[in-house]
Amino acid sequence: MTIKEKAAAMKLDSTLMASKSAETRNGALAEIAKALIAHQQEIFRANEQDLEEAEKNNIPDAVVKRLKFTAQKLADVTKGIENLIALPDKVYETQFIRELDEGLTLVRESCPIGVIGVIFEARPDALVQIASLCIKSGNCAILKGGSETKHTNKVLFSLIYQACITCGLPENCLFQAEQRDEISELLSCHASVDLLIPRGSNAFVQYIMNNTKIPVMGHADGICHIYVDKDFDINKAVPVIIDAKTQYTAACNAVETLLIHKDAVDRLMPELTKAFRANKIELRATEDILDKYEGIPTVEEDFATEYLDLIISAKTVENIEAAIWHINKYGSHHTDCIITEDKDAAEHFMKMVDSAGVYQNCSTRFADGFRYGFGAEVGISTGKIHARGPVGLEGLLTYKYKLYGNGQTVREYAAGEKEFHFKDIS
Repeated sequence: MTIKEKAAAMKLDSTLMASKSAETRNGALAEIAKALIAHQQEIFRANEQDLEEAEKNNIPDAVVKRLKFTAQKLADVTKGIENLIALPDKVYETQFIRELDEGLTLVRESCPIGVIGVIFEARPDALVQIASLCIKSGNCAILKGGSETKHTNKVLFSLIYQACITCGLPENCLFQAEQRDEISELLSCHASVDLLIPRGSNAFVQYIMNNTKIPVMGHADGICHIYVDKDFDINKAVPVIIDAKTQYTAACNAVETLLIHKDAVDRLMPELTKAFRANKIELRATEDILDKYEGIPTVEEDFATEYLDLIISAKTVENIEAAIWHINKYGSHHTDCIITEDKDAAEHFMKMVDSAGVYQNCSTRFADGFRYGFGAEVGISTGKIHARGPVGLEGLLTYKYKLYGNGQTVREYAAGEKEFHFKDIS
């Protein structure tokens, strides 16, 4: 069966998937968690095979870090599944009820999007998160992982799919696309696939966006900033910056650029330089910083670069307005942070920075669906339509309007025989 044929079959089954009870969907999630734990050695062996092939194929270190599926990753995804199960069911939740006129009632109700195609590079744990969220939200999903994790993904998908079928979900609830040439076919399935979510490099995401008519949700870059304001606490600033850069360097929410108020440089940089040296972080900075502190000169393109490595760009700014301007110009609207003890400055920064996540005095690495209490995420969206930031359960739902009448016609209202009274009763 081709991808197009499979997508068409999934489209027909999507209403059946949406109709499954919360108990059935949660039961499937519980069965998935059990299966992953029971077959963990099989998963780890497959992952070792992927790692060996990655080494032979000279896969970049940043990618290799992402494709590792360790015991800790297994614990994280199973915990995420448990959290998902515990979340209230949002499918077919009434959002409002409005009486338009006597005997004419409008209801807005949440519902699944339908068929979601998710294309992702590396990150086998992403397959588990995505499949789990689609099941919880009542969506069918076509999953296409990168070839660098083909062995791990194959085992994971097999376990997940079998658990779904065992628990009574439709045959076409999930499908794994395994061949690279299937991506182009998936991109052409605009009649059957309702949403595409790409996760990968800038070039990869841009390719998806430019080659499909299907709506795309996601982000192309993770150029995240930390701005250190003049009124800052050194005991907060240094640990936050180091965590944001080093806790998981290859992640899209790792900090890439440091902006420093001109009056904060000499208080911040002595301690921060020592921390950079201890953590083997390469500093690329403007000349005014390099006059006193070690590093290498930065160039303009550094401020528009997602390093995914132990490298950070730094520059001084005149004031908070200059920092906001820089972030809105060079950033990717992902996650940006201000380090300050000034509440008014923090609120101004949060209001004016045009990003999906804006923080005060904490690491940008908190931009994650699991850490937001979503259970998991299918990715992070930097767009402004539908979903923004870490996309969890609610981001995979849309809504429909249901109108209950008693023989009314528009003619009556257009002719002035009847009038709407619009009374919210929810």
